[in-house]
Amino acid sequence: MPNKSSKAGGIASVKSTVNQLIKSKQVRRNMLNLYHANKHEGFDCPGCAWGDDKSGAFRFCENGAKAIAWESTSEKVDAAFFAQHTVSELRKQSDHWLESQGRLVEPLRYNAQTDKYEPISWEQAFTHIADGINALQSPNELELYTSGRASNEASFLYQVFGRALGTNNFPDCSNMCHEASGIALKRAIGVGKGTVTLKDFDAADTIFVFGQNPGTNHPRMLNALRSAAKRGATIVSFNNLKEVGLQRFASPQKPAELLGLQAVDISARYYTPKLGGDFAVARGMAKVIIEELAEQLNQDFINTHTHGIDVYIEQVKATQWQDIETRSGLTRADITEAANLFVRSQKAITCWAMGITQHLHSVDTIHELTSLHLLTGAIGVPGSGMCPVRGHSNVQGNRTMGILEAPTQAFNQAMQAVFDFAPPEKPGHRVYDAIKALHAGQSKMLICLGGNIAAASADTAYTEQALRRTALMVNIATKLNRTHLAVGQDALILPCLGRTEADTTGGKNQAITVEDTFSMVHASSGNTPPASDLLKSETEIIARIAQYTLKERIALDWESLIADYSNIRELIAKVIPGFDNFNAQIQQPGGFHLYNSAANLQWNTASGKAEFNAVALPEALFPDSVQSKIAQQDSPVFTLQTLRSHDQYNTTVYGMNDRYRGVFGERQLVFMHAEDMRLLGLTDNSLVDISTIWDDDTERKVTQFRAMSYDIPQGNVACYYPETNPLIPFESVGLASATPTSKSVPVVISHSES
Repeated sequence: MPNKSSKAGGIASVKSTVNQLIKSKQVRRNMLNLYHANKHEGFDCPGCAWGDDKSGAFRFCENGAKAIAWESTSEKVDAAFFAQHTVSELRKQSDHWLESQGRLVEPLRYNAQTDKYEPISWEQAFTHIADGINALQSPNELELYTSGRASNEASFLYQVFGRALGTNNFPDCSNMCHEASGIALKRAIGVGKGTVTLKDFDAADTIFVFGQNPGTNHPRMLNALRSAAKRGATIVSFNNLKEVGLQRFASPQKPAELLGLQAVDISARYYTPKLGGDFAVARGMAKVIIEELAEQLNQDFINTHTHGIDVYIEQVKATQWQDIETRSGLTRADITEAANLFVRSQKAITCWAMGITQHLHSVDTIHELTSLHLLTGAIGVPGSGMCPVRGHSNVQGNRTMGILEAPTQAFNQAMQAVFDFAPPEKPGHRVYDAIKALHAGQSKMLICLGGNIAAASADTAYTEQALRRTALMVNIATKLNRTHLAVGQDALILPCLGRTEADTTGGKNQAITVEDTFSMVHASSGNTPPASDLLKSETEIIARIAQYTLKERIALDWESLIADYSNIRELIAKVIPGFDNFNAQIQQPGGFHLYNSAANLQWNTASGKAEFNAVALPEALFPDSVQSKIAQQDSPVFTLQTLRSHDQYNTTVYGMNDRYRGVFGERQLVFMHAEDMRLLGLTDNSLVDISTIWDDDTERKVTQFRAMSYDIPQGNVACYYPETNPLIPFESVGLASATPTSKSVPVVISHSES
């Protein structure tokens, strides 16, 4: 068992932050950056989407500091760098090495003859992109990918550009992570966002955390959980692994906790269900409430605001406890205890992240969690509601701006009224569809507004084959990454400003806006000098691509939009509900909150009411054809989840340590239950190979991973991503969501062959 940290935060967090500042070789600049992070008239952290109240001297966390220092580095990737390295050579390097080389500082074009990227002017780049797009036989041969880092302004222009061309192909990073949340909530309560704000955490009596590791992935959330725990709220965690951040936290901003004299216990109850067992947990809790705690049912709320209760109750009562216990991995006593905690008041918040969203049955799981709130009326009351915790800093805002493959009729009508063209109505591509179309040669061109789709997507070999079949791939980026090396016939890298850098496009200091996980929209404005005079903002790059490509096909003054982003916000206000007086509203400290119909007990569903989840408990984590393959195996079949280390955010690996899990200097390892290791004849440090069991006769295998015993349920294992993305079959996606099932992959583990 590794020597894990006893608590999250504390002096170790400060030391880690200082080390990252030193590595950036811009210590003074980044100290100033940290002071301005997540503040009014400062910049929004380029890390996670957790919200802040914007007050206080420091509003950053350890991983936020890593993201800032990683972006604001003195190291540069320029023409001299690419003159020394072919793309083939760079492919052999690790993801960490690639991004640690520094900032991209000039536009580049791939030369297939030399296998190198070479400098190109911005004028040449924009002309080349426009020529490539206009040569396509159909606009639907173009894929417009978006990372969650992109601002509201850039995202809005991006979707205007795509729809003016005539396509709804908007694959987005949320398709790989959070898609199930939006689908399930839209189906259940009529709005695809969470219903709580940060203030609700100050009022909640009970906070349930499902499938989430905030200590690593959303560290600022620990401040909200810490405050709730200290005032007496009960925090109940359901997570496959025992994570330090959900157990104890020492705030680096509190002197006694910083010095190790104090720490706050976070979770009053911590349950470790089997991977994919959360649906059964929620169904079991509902069964306890309906059959044993009927007096806690909020009949007035149910009668007034919900639909389908009778069918739901029938389905719940028909669910057998034996099935609930088997599929959840928890006992009836555990689930009964959790149900009693849930109903003790209406003030309950349920949070979740990718431990819930990346399974075959994720949509139904989230709907089932929501049904618990409908039974007790724990929604629309201060201190209650649903909280899907988003990942990248503006992934929710991108969707609000229209980055989606199937816009509503109302959205299309608003677009047509403002821009005087008829947007396409045929649904476009999500990430799953886009990669499949590129692989088949049906799509020819890919533009990536940020992100690292090659490393983020499942089935690495299949994904990279798809990317290498592009006629032209365009990457708008701050740093070199794996996607830039999966080149096809032609490729461009367009370097952009980072969040920390001053954007003086149009001769004035511009602000962009983002939306956090609580639907708060606020301004962000960098203040440090750009890494290069050749950098352009994402907003300008998108506007220039549109300007060069569309020419006279749309009556927009692109120059005015580039010169003053407030003009873009005026257009947003005309198209997107809730953005009236946009420019004035972002002048408020903290910005403004977007209206949430469900939080106000208004249900935008077909029935006009909130819907219960009357479906049967799933019988298996995998399709029948895969279950058949599993049954034929002589060796034990484990369920694998991929996860991040503490020195990582999304696909960006800051270092090789995972302090909270006791891992240092390595990433190729597999966390296993000690008894599973014993049954396989393994000890800590044994080298193993991991192979996927699937029904397509494709070998998916990673080798030379080190086994490590860990507190994880028997039959479940965990590895870091993107190292184990090659194990996730491309066709293994969530029902309705098409999200990769990165948290449930059937694998066998064997001693390494060499």
